[in-house]
Amino acid sequence: MDRGEAEKKIRELTDLINEHNYYYYVLDSPRITDLEFDNLMKELMALEQAFPDLISPDSPTQRVGGAPAAGFATVAHLAPMLSLSNAFNDQDLRDFDRRVKGGGAGQPIEYVVELKIDGLAVSLLYENGIMVRGATRGDGEVGEDITRNLKTIKSLPLKLRRSIPLVEVRGEVFMPKKEFARLNEEREEAGEPTFANPRNAAAGSLRQLDPQVTASRALDAFLYGIGMIDGVPVDSHMEGLHTLAELGFKVNPHIKLFSDIEGVINYCREWTDKRHELPYEIDGMVVKVNGLTQQAALGATSKSPRWAVAYKFPAEEAETIVRDIFVRVGRTGVLTPTASLKPVKVAGSTVSSATLHNEDIIRDKDIRIGDHVIIHKAGDVIPEVVRVLPDKRNGSEKVFSMPRQCPVCRTEVQRVEGEVAVRCPNDDCPGRGKERIIHFVSRDAMNIEGLGPSVVTALIDAGLVSDAADLYYLEFDDLVRLERMGKKSSENLLRAIEKSKSNSLAQLIFALGIRLVGERAGKILAAHFGSMQGLREATVEELTAIPEIGPKMADNIVAYFSNPANLELLDRLAAAGVNMVREKDGKGPKPLEGRQFVLTGALSRYTRKEAQAIIEKLGGKVSSSVSKNTDYVLAGEDPGAKYDKAKALGVSIITEDEFEEMIG
Repeated sequence: MDRGEAEKKIRELTDLINEHNYYYYVLDSPRITDLEFDNLMKELMALEQAFPDLISPDSPTQRVGGAPAAGFATVAHLAPMLSLSNAFNDQDLRDFDRRVKGGGAGQPIEYVVELKIDGLAVSLLYENGIMVRGATRGDGEVGEDITRNLKTIKSLPLKLRRSIPLVEVRGEVFMPKKEFARLNEEREEAGEPTFANPRNAAAGSLRQLDPQVTASRALDAFLYGIGMIDGVPVDSHMEGLHTLAELGFKVNPHIKLFSDIEGVINYCREWTDKRHELPYEIDGMVVKVNGLTQQAALGATSKSPRWAVAYKFPAEEAETIVRDIFVRVGRTGVLTPTASLKPVKVAGSTVSSATLHNEDIIRDKDIRIGDHVIIHKAGDVIPEVVRVLPDKRNGSEKVFSMPRQCPVCRTEVQRVEGEVAVRCPNDDCPGRGKERIIHFVSRDAMNIEGLGPSVVTALIDAGLVSDAADLYYLEFDDLVRLERMGKKSSENLLRAIEKSKSNSLAQLIFALGIRLVGERAGKILAAHFGSMQGLREATVEELTAIPEIGPKMADNIVAYFSNPANLELLDRLAAAGVNMVREKDGKGPKPLEGRQFVLTGALSRYTRKEAQAIIEKLGGKVSSSVSKNTDYVLAGEDPGAKYDKAKALGVSIITEDEFEEMIG
C-alpha cells in the first residue's frame, strides 16, 4: 500500500472506530462484536506503525501511549469553574427560589435539575472539533493538565461529531460501583491500600502519572455544562445539554425541567430514595436556572453562581456495635479481617458485617471488639466502618491483632515489605481451595445454581471435592447422602452442573480466579484468543499488546498457566466436557440483533444474569438505564422507576411471555 492509500485508509479506520466507540460507550448500543472491533484496531495499529507520521490526534490508538509523566503542568480555564452553594432541605430550596426571583432574573423562571454525580470535576477543551486539553477543576481558575489520562476514558470523544471552532465543556468523571468493588478487591489481593469510596478511586485514577494505569480502570464521565463555545448559539442550559449530546458527549439521562420550585423539591425527594438503584454514586441534586440571560443577570459571588445550588442528600450512616472480628482466607491467600456487627439498617438494607480490609486500617481507626462504631456503605455498596465512638467505651473492649498462622491450615502467614496484605503462602490451604471453588460456581462466573458456600463446604467436608473439576464428576449417590440435600435437590444440582458445561469461554476464564482477571478481561481474552488453548500458550508480549490488558495482569495470566496443577485442573475440566472455545458468531441474522433492552422488577423465570445472557447471545444488548435508544423494557413484578420512564418515553414494555415469544 502506498502512502496515499494508507492515509485514506487510516482516516477511514479512525472515523469508523471512533464511531463504534460512540455507540458502545456513549449510547450503550454497540453495532459490532468485540472481536470485530479488535480486528479494526489491529488493522489501524499496523498501518500507523508503517506510517507513524500519519497518526492523527483523534486516532483511537492515542488514548493510551507514551512514558509516564514526571508531573502535571498547570493550565488556566477559559471560563472559571465555580463551586456551588449547598441546600440541605426543602426550605433551603425555597429560599434559593426566593433569592432567584428577587435577583433581577425576570419572569418566568425555569429550573433544570440534574443528578449530582459523586466524582471529579474536569474541563475539556476542543479546537476545530479535536480534543486538545483536559484539566482538573483545581481552584476554579487554574487546574492540572491531565489530558493523557482523560483520553483513556472511552466515553469522552477525541473528535466531536461536528467541527466547531472552539468549545470548553465541563463534566464529572466517576467510577461505577461495580468497578469500585472490583478495584478494591484487586488492590486487597495485591497488598495495596484500598480506596475509601468511588470518588477517591476516580480522583486517584485520574492523577496517575502513567496513563496506562488510568486506562486499566473503567472510568466513565457525564458532561453537564459548557464554559465557552464559538460558532454555536446557545440560549439556555437545557439547550446546551442537547448541544453536548449532539456533539457526541455522554449526558446523564435523568435531567428534568421544572417551572416551579415545588416540582424541583419533589424530584429531589424522589431521588433521595431511588439513588441506590443507580450503577454509580450520587450525593445530591444540582438545580440551575435554565435561561442563560437570566443566569447572567443573577451573576455570581467570588465563589459560587447565584443561579445554581447543590441539594445535598442527608448522610446515610448508622451506629452499631462490633461484636467480633474474624479472619477470612481468600482464594489468593489474603487474610481479610471482617467485623461481625450488631445488625443495623443503612442505605436501604440490613448490615451485619463489614470488611476491615487489613491490619493497618484497624490500627489507624483503633477499632476494637465491643466498640460502638459508625458505619456507612462506601459507594452505597460496601459496608464500611467510618469511625469509632471512644466515649462509649466501658473498658471491656478488646484490641485485635492479626493471627501469626493461617486460621485454616496453620501455615505461618507472610507480609511482603511494602504491602498491607497478610497472606497464607500455602497454595494447598483448604481455606484458599474452598474460596476458589466458591468463586468458580458464583453467579458472575460459572453460575451453578444451588452451589452456595454452605453446599460447597459440605462437599469439601465429605471429601467429595477438592477443586472445581471434581464438581463435574459428582454422582447422584454422592449428593443424596449429604445432610439436607435430598433426592430433588441432588437432581437439580446435577442438572445445574451439567448445564454449566456449555457456558461461554469468557465465563470460564473469569471463573478460574486468575489474579486481576475480572469479567471484562475474561470477555476480552476470550474474544482475542478464541480458545483456552490459545490463552494457555500466550506470552506476556502477546497479552500486553491487547488493549486493556496491562503488564501486571499479563504476568499473572502467564504465571497461572505455568503452574502444572492449574494445567491439570483445566485438562480435567475439558475431559468432563466443559466448553473450552469461544462460540462462533452465526452467519444468519440473530433475532435480537441491534435491539437494546432494560430489565426491571423481579423476573419469575430467569435471574437478571440469565436474561442478560440470553439477550446478548441472540445479538441484543442490555443497558442499565432507560433512554430514547431503548427498544424494550422487560418488566417483572414490582417494576420501579425504569418502568415509569419507559412509559413516559413511549418505550415498549414487554412481559416474560412476550419476551419468550420474541426469542422463540
